[in-house]
Amino acid sequence: MIVQIRIDDRLVHGQVALVWSKELNTNRIIVANKHAMESDALRMTLQMGTPVGQRLIVKDVPGACKIANDPRAANIRIFALTNCVKDALEFVKGAPGQVETVNVANVGRFDKSDPTKKVSLNSTIMLSPEEFGAAKELCEQDVPVYHQLIPSDTKTPLKTLIEKVGK
Repeated sequence: MIVQIRIDDRLVHGQVALVWSKELNTNRIIVANKHAMESDALRMTLQMGTPVGQRLIVKDVPGACKIANDPRAANIRIFALTNCVKDALEFVKGAPGQVETVNVANVGRFDKSDPTKKVSLNSTIMLSPEEFGAAKELCEQDVPVYHQLIPSDTKTPLKTLIEKVGK
């Protein structure tokens, strides 16, 4: 079971490795990212950031969905990471009933699309028009979608942030 999909530009990093994996009580991390799957250097970097006791799996989104939908994964607590909303939406749709929550944490800061067209939901969520559309659609799925940087922060529904920008 995917206990959380976290959308974070950095994928595996200290906060994910040391805080979130413990908070969620997982022992598997799936990075659902085509570029990471295809890049040996990036995969090795992600592996170095993975804490002892966690198993890292790097797949593209369809491959991650295949793992999530495998009956053998039903009793395994899995923490999944994507670096964009579009991939998280594809993951949720591709693994219906297998994702408990989606945390839109840090996204859009490294997106190279036109910065004048980005929609800023707050200081850590900046979305291109395409990503903004995917965020709206993600909020319509049958899974809680929220923003929470660290476990002690309050969960803010993503839909609330979207409504505040009024687009």
